[in-house]
Amino acid sequence: MRVDTQVVVAGSGPVGSIAAWWLAEQGIDVVLLEAGADCHADLRASTFHPPTLEMLEESGVTDMLLDRGLKAPVFHFRDRERDEVFSLDLSELEDKTKYPFRIQCEQFHMARKVADMLDKHDRADVQFSSRVTYFEQDEDGVTVYVETPVDIKKIKAQYLIGADGASSIVRKWLGIEFDGFTYPEKFLCLTTPEPLEDYFQDLAWVNYVSDPDQWQVILRVPSLWRVLVPVSEDDSDEYLLSDESRDKVFKHLLKTDKEIETRHRTMYRVHQRVAKTFRDRRVFIIGDAAHLNNPLGGFGMNSGIHDARNLTEKLGKVINDRVNDDLLDLFDRQRRTVTHSFTQAQTKSNMEMMRNGWGNERNVKRNEMLSLSKDKDLRRQFLLRQSMFKSLEDAAAIA
Repeated sequence: MRVDTQVVVAGSGPVGSIAAWWLAEQGIDVVLLEAGADCHADLRASTFHPPTLEMLEESGVTDMLLDRGLKAPVFHFRDRERDEVFSLDLSELEDKTKYPFRIQCEQFHMARKVADMLDKHDRADVQFSSRVTYFEQDEDGVTVYVETPVDIKKIKAQYLIGADGASSIVRKWLGIEFDGFTYPEKFLCLTTPEPLEDYFQDLAWVNYVSDPDQWQVILRVPSLWRVLVPVSEDDSDEYLLSDESRDKVFKHLLKTDKEIETRHRTMYRVHQRVAKTFRDRRVFIIGDAAHLNNPLGGFGMNSGIHDARNLTEKLGKVINDRVNDDLLDLFDRQRRTVTHSFTQAQTKSNMEMMRNGWGNERNVKRNEMLSLSKDKDLRRQFLLRQSMFKSLEDAAAIA
C-alpha cells in the first residue's frame, strides 16, 4: 500500500508530536508514525521551562500543563554536608515572560494531548503500531518503509523527521556519528507518595542535592515525589530495583528506617552525545535522536521541543513559500551549535558539581552561589541561562 504526504514524522513523544502539530497548523500534510500502540508513558522528563511554555501556548498545551502540573518558580541547590541551601526564583523574570516558573508534569500527558489533537486535524494522520524500518531519499522526496502488525507499507513524502529517540533508526540508517560518552554510573529513579517535604526544611518542588556519598535530584510531579540517584554499575538491576536497595536509598536520604512506599522503580543509563549533523538532504533528526544529555537542569525534552519549533518554522517557509531549502541548513547550524555551547556544556557542568559533592571546586561553587544571592544582575543572567532564554537568543543570532 502507498500513501503520499508532505512530511513524515517518526516518533510520537512530545518532540515528534508537537513537530507534527506545528506542520499541520501551517497547512502541511503530515503523517505521525509511532512504533508503540500508544504514546509511551516515559516517567523521566517532567520539567517544562518558560520559553517552552510560550511556544506551546497557541496549541493549548500550555493551558493543559498549567491545569495538570505544578508551578515551580523556586529551585534549590542543596549542600547536605554543609547544611546549606541556595534558592533561586524564576519569579524575577516576570518582566521577561508571562510564565516565570517551571511546570512539573510528566511528558506523556503532553504527547497524548497533542496526538489526540492531531487525530482530529484534517492535515494530520496519526498511525500507531507503525515502525519505521528503512527509508530511501532522492531529489524528489523520501520513501519510508513502515512495518505494521499486518504488513509493510511505503509512504512517499517530501521530507522525513526522525524524532524516534536515543536509539533512532532514522539516525542509524543515515550513518550519522553520535559522538560523546556514557556515564559509568547507572541511575535509579524512584517515585513515592511519601511526603518528603516533612523530612526537609522548606523543600522546593525542584532540588539538586550535593552529597559526598550519594547525590540526589528530588523533584515533585503532581501526585508523587521523584528521587534520582546514581548507583554502582557493578550491582545487578535486580538488586538495585529490590526492596533492600530502596530502603538503603531512603535511609540515606531521609535518615529513617521507615519502609517507604514506591510506585515506580526504574533503571537507566545516562549519555552525553551529539550527532555530527541534524540534516541529511531531506531527512532531519531532532530531540533525543540528535542529542542526549544528563537530566540535571531539565534541558533534554525542552531542547528537543526547541529543535522542533526551529525546524518546522523553516520547513513551512520552504514548503509553503518555496524559499530555497538552504534555509534548512540554518536549522542544523543553529540547533547543533546551541546543543554544544549550552545544553551539553551546562549539563556536564551540573553533573560534575553533583558527582564530586562539589569536590575540589566546592568553595568556588559556593562563592558563585553567594555572589548570585547578592547581585541581582548576575542572578538575572544566571536565571536566563537556566530557563533557556539565553540559548534561544544565541541560536537566533547564528546566521
